[in-house]
Amino acid sequence: MSDEDMKSSMDPMDRTGLGEHLPSRNDVAGEGRMTMANGSPVVNNQDSMTAGPRGPVALQDAWLIEKHARFNREVIPERRMHAKGSGAWGTFTVTHDVADLSRAAILSKAGNSCELFMRFSTVAGERGAADAERDIRGFAMRFYTEEGNWDVVGNNTPVFFFRDPKKFIDLNHAVKRDPRTNLRSPNTNWDFWTSLPESLLQVTITMSDRGIPLSFRYMHGFSSHAYSFINAEGVRTWVKFHFRSQQGIANLTDQEAATVVGQDRESNQRDLYESIEKGAYPRWTMYVQTMTTEQADALDWNPFDLTKMWPKADYPLREVGVLELNRNADNYFQDVEQVGFTPQNIVPGIGYSPDKMLQGRLFAYGDAQRYRLGVNNDQIPVNRPRGVENPHSFHRDGQMRVDGNRGSELHYEPNSYGNWTESRELSEPVQAGGDVAMWDAREDDHDYYTQPGMLWRAMTPEQQLVLCENTARNMGDATLQIKHRHIFNCYHADPDYGRGVAKALGIDIATVDLDGATADSYDLWLARNRANAELNTVTEPASPESAKDLGPAGRDTNVADPTTLTDPMADPYLL
Repeated sequence: MSDEDMKSSMDPMDRTGLGEHLPSRNDVAGEGRMTMANGSPVVNNQDSMTAGPRGPVALQDAWLIEKHARFNREVIPERRMHAKGSGAWGTFTVTHDVADLSRAAILSKAGNSCELFMRFSTVAGERGAADAERDIRGFAMRFYTEEGNWDVVGNNTPVFFFRDPKKFIDLNHAVKRDPRTNLRSPNTNWDFWTSLPESLLQVTITMSDRGIPLSFRYMHGFSSHAYSFINAEGVRTWVKFHFRSQQGIANLTDQEAATVVGQDRESNQRDLYESIEKGAYPRWTMYVQTMTTEQADALDWNPFDLTKMWPKADYPLREVGVLELNRNADNYFQDVEQVGFTPQNIVPGIGYSPDKMLQGRLFAYGDAQRYRLGVNNDQIPVNRPRGVENPHSFHRDGQMRVDGNRGSELHYEPNSYGNWTESRELSEPVQAGGDVAMWDAREDDHDYYTQPGMLWRAMTPEQQLVLCENTARNMGDATLQIKHRHIFNCYHADPDYGRGVAKALGIDIATVDLDGATADSYDLWLARNRANAELNTVTEPASPESAKDLGPAGRDTNVADPTTLTDPMADPYLL
């Protein structure tokens, strides 16, 4: 067999190093005897009760009715984003304390540890979507600390597509299905992305070599948002969290992903489950990036803008601890489907930031869980504060309250009996404010192109070629106006970036209007998006293939040693 034949016959997932798949058999048996919900035995699970052997079914067949009624309600609403996910249990262990920065008990001493639950996901696809699709990945974790549940709800990229939470619903509509065709639409997707020039850095990462992780184990995680640390003296420091895969970085090409999806739509779920079952426990190292309030105030760009990274040369990473996943859920639905993350869940010593996207998610995520799982979703085992010795929640009543509902305990405050006391000693320092208005963010910060240009120039020529060709294929039949708009954005990040995308799309860059002021106001932004309306014509999808047979040199997809991309200071994708 030739080298080319061997290459084409190889399963791309062989690079996970897990060997043969585990058997699909599930031989876990219960007590044997089947009962109804009220505990009474099921007499017959084969034959419905009828009026004679061939007569109509009797409504009094209680098991038939109960079985169908429960089946009709088995499926709960799926998450609008991050619907398809995988998760597991593990531990978090502190290796380097940050007591100088935070009064959080879990972070106060090396050797401290707590239980951990993590969930990974694709973002755009529905619950039945394939795992190996080009998409950002959700990277959410819950630390069950002695002071309460601490959730970090991030992604596998350090930035996002936009910076205002009002646009989140628009993103959902743009990447989901068209209301008429019920198909995903490249035109809709790219019309939205290219209309927001601040999305270029996220789009660049998504279309790059790292757009399709080989598995959840081979990707880094980021809080993306800035949060705050508050120490024992009440001093606030802004912080971002990084989770660096000790397995390293490995990815799939478009061509490899097509092979994987054709063979196994659950490739990432299978990899995570089997790695834990085989004792190959995945690990990530937690780092923090910090910025003093004085440093933040002195910047001419907004450090709380989710579309920008904090340069690591100016804000180096500091190691904190290790996350290890070592136990699969006994029941997927109970833990992975019913886990309800929200960035609102923090503990003393950790606070929020003025990041607008974070501020929006503080409400939206918790409210989504109240809709999906019910108002008492905190009683589900995976959502309980498992590390707190004596939790004392003020909430009462509501559907499916099953924990005793605080019994006869009085439930109002103030009262004469010393119940429901506050913890004012944990108050956070005051944050500076300002005049309340719907401020035009473009006037405050319109540097859309510096960081995408930096990332482009940090790439190897091979990575640049792959980025351009992945972009061209992904844009599909988007209109010429949209393709020109994206070339414009890329060109302003770096002229070679714009030229590369134009070439991959088969567009003569000389025909593209590359002039125009940066959108530093709403009016200029609107004019930029409405430019070249005469080009609102459907195009033929581009199918560039010059990068198809590139070898591993200069690539992130088939790097010989994935762990060479673990060190954050040596990672070109972390600016």
